[in-house]
Formats: sequence, structure tokens, C-alpha cells
Amino acid sequence: METIVLTDENFKEAVDRAAAILRTGGVIIYPTDTLYGLGVDAFSTAAFEKMCMVKGRDERRPVHAIFPDLSSVDPYAIVTPMGEKLARTFLPGPLTLVFEKRPQVTGGIAHNLPTIGVRIPQNKFCLALAREFGKPYTTTSANVSSEKPLSTVREIIAQLGERAANIGLAIDAGPLSPTLRSTVVDARIEKPFIFRDGVISAEEIEEALKE
Repeated sequence: METIVLTDENFKEAVDRAAAILRTGGVIIYPTDTLYGLGVDAFSTAAFEKMCMVKGRDERRPVHAIFPDLSSVDPYAIVTPMGEKLARTFLPGPLTLVFEKRPQVTGGIAHNLPTIGVRIPQNKFCLALAREFGKPYTTTSANVSSEKPLSTVREIIAQLGERAANIGLAIDAGPLSPTLRSTVVDARIEKPFIFRDGVISAEEIEEALKE
């Protein structure tokens, strides 16, 4: 496995290398505005299955995707007015919006699911990678399923054990807080439903929708 310690000087090289790994169906570890994530081409079924194998995750459980901006979501999911309002307030940032997927979207994270979780992180590497790759890629914490998220690439690799051999590239941005995670909101309906508590509180969500 290749590791790149991310700096200002090698930023573009790291983005280009990560995009190249995603294009070949590979798996990457990368930093977000909350935790380290495991990334693959979100709508490639083969890549998605590989990521689930690395993580030890049930393929039936939802996995979300990173997009560069809300306008790029339209080919994949139906963005609601409520979703647009929350996006204007909190994105880029630690919020995941769940939308109804479009009927033609069937592979990868959309397999046997009616929804797609959309993440636009406040992290310049994530956004640059989304633009360079040109497609959404998965965002799920880089840890073994049912085990606690870890703050460094070294700890993550040790936890994954032999399965780490299936990772093509790790982008090491130093320690990240393992206590942070995005708030996940069902944005398909008029009243938001919080699937998972996170950095943004329910009170903040409700307040944003009043404005």
C-alpha cells in the first residue's frame, strides 16, 4: 500500500494519485472534516463490494457518497427544497443529506436501496478529489465495522490487519478527532428526520429551516 503524507506542496499530486486509484476500482483512505474515510467509486458495484470486504461491512447497510457541490447531485438523486435550504446553511460541512435516488441509478451504494446519502465536506482535499475524479466516491469511516473509529492512518491500518493489503493508497493528514461525525438527515420529506446525531444538532437543523 502506498502512503502519501499530505502537505501543501504535494496536494495536487495526492489528489491526482487518489483519483487514479478510484478510476481503477481501488480503495483509498483519505481525510475528511470529521474522520478518515474509505473511498471507492460510489456507483461501481465491484468497487463497493471490495470496500465492504475491507471494512467487514454488511453490503445491505447504507453507505454515503461525497459530491463536490449540490448541483452535481441531480443526475443521481432528487434534491428537495428542504435539502437545498439545509445545504445553503450547512454545506460544505459535517452534514449528510439523504435523498430519493433516481430510477436509473442502480449500482454500488444504490444497489437495492431507494436512497442516496449526499456529503459535501468542509475539506479541501475531499472537494478537490471529487472534482478531479469527476464522480461521487464513498464516505464511510475507515475502521472495521462495529469497532471504534481511529484518529490516525497508522492505527487504522493496524486495526484492518490483513485486509489493509487491499487498499491502494492512504492519504495521511495527521491525527483527526475520532469523536466527530456528520449529522445524517432524511431530506425527502417536509419535516426533517435525523437518522444519526452528529456535529450539527437537531436544534440547529430546526432553526435553519425556520429562516
